[in-house]
Amino acid sequence: MKITAKTDVGSVRKQNQDSYAAGEIPGGISWAVVCDGMGGAAGGAVASTMAVRMISDKISAVRRETLTESYIRSLLISTIENANTCIYDVSCSNPELAGMGTTAVAVITVDEKAFIAHVGDSRAYKLFPDGGIKQVTTDHSMVQQLVDMGDITPAQARIHPERNIITRAVGVDEKVRVDFTCEELNTGEILLICSDGLSGYVEDGEIAKAVAAADYRECADKLVNLAIENGGGDNITVVLISR
Repeated sequence: MKITAKTDVGSVRKQNQDSYAAGEIPGGISWAVVCDGMGGAAGGAVASTMAVRMISDKISAVRRETLTESYIRSLLISTIENANTCIYDVSCSNPELAGMGTTAVAVITVDEKAFIAHVGDSRAYKLFPDGGIKQVTTDHSMVQQLVDMGDITPAQARIHPERNIITRAVGVDEKVRVDFTCEELNTGEILLICSDGLSGYVEDGEIAKAVAAADYRECADKLVNLAIENGGGDNITVVLISR
């Protein structure tokens, strides 16, 4: 497995409220987590940092022999739920952090499978050697609900005035519902997880084209630079894991 990652404040924001972590566990296991914080003042950065620390600490402590699919599912979901409780408690006890929250997308890859849990509109994509791309996660957002109901098209969702409104976040409410999925990850395929600073400014086809044309070690830089060239109106974070 190979991992490359980058985060950038973008061209407009003064503070980077994205956080990420990634690593490897003996036995050919890779993992990563990306969180995109929200909240006034420093709230977003606090929430995303807390979530990444809690999630990454739990994942990095596991051992290969314990990693059945049911164990991974339970681990990812319960860890994000625990992060939700801690962030919510902090926001309730500190008026300066009231209402803070964060998206979260976390992945563990074992052999030829990628296990993904997420909340919010930070995404996971699978990129294929032939230049194809597949969005693995479904956004928890207002515009995604409108797309699902057939009220707008995916193209209209990209420019909709409410495209930044998410319907689930870690730490905003006392409880959170976490989505979980499993994807095959074969040799030559790449799993990309990212904040909406990438997906909101770079179309899927552009992402696939950029990754296909770049040396793997340059992919993270290339994607971040593309988002900045397209406006860079948000913080940008990308992590790529390749077999």
